Amino acid sequence: MHNKQKGFSLIELLIVVAIILIIAGIAIPNLLRAKMAANEASAVGSLRTINTACVAYSTSYGSFPTALTNLGPIASGGTASSTSADLIDSVLSAGTKSGYNFTYTPANSNQTYTITATPVAVGQTGQRMFFTDQSGVIRANVSGAGATVASTPIG
Repeated sequence: MHNKQKGFSLIELLIVVAIILIIAGIAIPNLLRAKMAANEASAVGSLRTINTACVAYSTSYGSFPTALTNLGPIASGGTASSTSADLIDSVLSAGTKSGYNFTYTPANSNQTYTITATPVAVGQTGQRMFFTDQSGVIRANVSGAGATVASTPIG
């Protein structure tokens, strides 16, 4: 009597593994591009949040903040002040969020400011650099140089 074993042959298993690798090769780059797009959208949203917080801070304290940390949360049990206005979260006030570094620069005795957002790792966490100032217009640059007031406004 011949006892025939049941199961997959080595060739069939190799074909299945090859198909899975081909599908993964197609999906992974798309996933990375989607993550970069999400990081860029988060950076734009964060810049809008900071602009709004700066206007609220200026209304309350008569000038724009001297640092991004001035917009951050208050200490436990404390009250809002010009050094911790409780207008943005602790992650954003620390200067890095969703793969982007945020740099806040006050000017003209704190009557104007600029904010830049640059990817932590260009090409991995984001492609575009962003710029905004007290006008509230957010500008982007893809050329590798940082975004400035002369960069193209986003839509």
